[in-house]
Amino acid sequence: QVQLVEAGGGLVQAGGSLRLSCAASGRTFSSYAMGWFRQTLGKEREFVAVVSGGGLSTVYADSVKGRFTISRDNAKNTVALQMNSLKPEDTAIYYCAAGSAVRTIVAGAGDYWGQGTQVTVSS
Repeated sequence: QVQLVEAGGGLVQAGGSLRLSCAASGRTFSSYAMGWFRQTLGKEREFVAVVSGGGLSTVYADSVKGRFTISRDNAKNTVALQMNSLKPEDTAIYYCAAGSAVRTIVAGAGDYWGQGTQVTVSS
């Protein structure tokens, strides 16, 4: 069982930056690929980024490539999403997820999910 708790959301102006963090419980954190998703009202959940268990492999959605960076610290059981050059269309609830592999996270199939944190980007 893995519990995930996100933090770091908030209100920021377009062009600004935010850093989301996700703290995980459990002793098997490094065995999970960790990802971030986002969802806005009335839309399907969207994959944002994923990092492999060892931290060496990352995949990003085209919409955030070059602006967002995902990273993890297996010693602290945390994963972060650094978001730069934010746009109003980045406004969403952001969710952290743990999955068995990078490909399963990219496919949207996480085993564990956090409760989400709101990110609002004003124009």
